Amino acid sequence: MITKNGGKLSKSYFVSYLNLVMNARACSVDEAHAFAFKELFHNDQETYGMATYKEFKKAYIELKGAGEEQLNED
Repeated sequence: MITKNGGKLSKSYFVSYLNLVMNARACSVDEAHAFAFKELFHNDQETYGMATYKEFKKAYIELKGAGEEQLNED
């Protein structure tokens, strides 16, 4: 996925991106988060500004919670 420096990226963008990474790499949400943080943010929260980083964290928390709910249903 291509990112632009023009504005804040949304939580839904990051949910989609993290899902794409998890599917493509067959990995957990934690591994996808680490990969995305390294690749997108270059290990720096402020690469795209704190507003975008907060949306990234919200997406991660949402997906992390969804995974825990699925475990509880089994």
